[in-house]
Amino acid sequence: MTRTDEWRLFRGDRVARQTEFPEAPPWRRFTDGSGARGRYRPYLIGRAEADVVSAALHLRRPLLVTGHPGTGKSSLAHAIAHELSLGPVLQWAVNSRSVLKDALYGYDAIGRLRETHLRRERGVDDPDIGAFIRLGALGTALVPRDRPRVLLVDELDKGDVDLPNDLLTVFEEGEFEIPELSRLPEEQSEVQVVTHGPLAERVTVTRGLVRCREFPVVVITSNGERDFPPAFMRRCVRLDLPDPDEARLRDIVAAHLGEDALSDVDDLLHAFLNRRAPGELATDQLLNAVFLRKGGVDLDAEGLLDAVLHRLGGAV
Repeated sequence: MTRTDEWRLFRGDRVARQTEFPEAPPWRRFTDGSGARGRYRPYLIGRAEADVVSAALHLRRPLLVTGHPGTGKSSLAHAIAHELSLGPVLQWAVNSRSVLKDALYGYDAIGRLRETHLRRERGVDDPDIGAFIRLGALGTALVPRDRPRVLLVDELDKGDVDLPNDLLTVFEEGEFEIPELSRLPEEQSEVQVVTHGPLAERVTVTRGLVRCREFPVVVITSNGERDFPPAFMRRCVRLDLPDPDEARLRDIVAAHLGEDALSDVDDLLHAFLNRRAPGELATDQLLNAVFLRKGGVDLDAEGLLDAVLHRLGGAV
């Protein structure tokens, strides 16, 4: 491929110009042109790993997915939802401040108090409490339905040490209570609340109890930053995703960028494999490099390959 200077969108020459942006990589397109969420991205998984996923589905157990960054842990949830036609993935990104209640539901008590005050000033009925309750990702996953939703609990190891144990009861019982609704009088036993996510809808909660009919497909990811309690591990099916070898990397490139992308990537592939150590590089970094190469970018330019294939750990 002939390298040109045309790929340089920013030149640092202080000259203002109208620049035509090229098409984004497939994995960085957020809509399909009609405003809908971007199209499904191909996902490659080995037969042995796929069998572990199927086992978790049969057992109705959470799937605990471990592996180095870039091995496809989070993407697996989207692949399952796509292949089984289970709708958009419900996502709960865990951090050090995450608590179980936030994933179950949120209650805007202040908003309800303010609205009640305004309505009483106008002499109208108090607002429905359901308008101020919104289910979280986990709460929405537990709404009773004939087909389960897929729930991605991303990077659980970043959460509080007690969070896995907090999840045990919900996962075992398949239900949770909304106290603000369970305390209402009998004539208000049924309340409509709003669910989480792009398919938000109103669902009826009876006596404050949300209980699943089909246990959701729960995919929990971990980067191995700490151990989980034995009681939690016992209730999960574990899947460790290996780092892809050279053959799998070629298949991944072809799946995302087409077979023709393999014609000029041997040097990039070998550079990636030579630099990769456990946790040091991620597969999407190789895809980035190949995409730039296809766009005419001279990756041999000083520092550019290092910028694309940079280490994921250590000081910056």
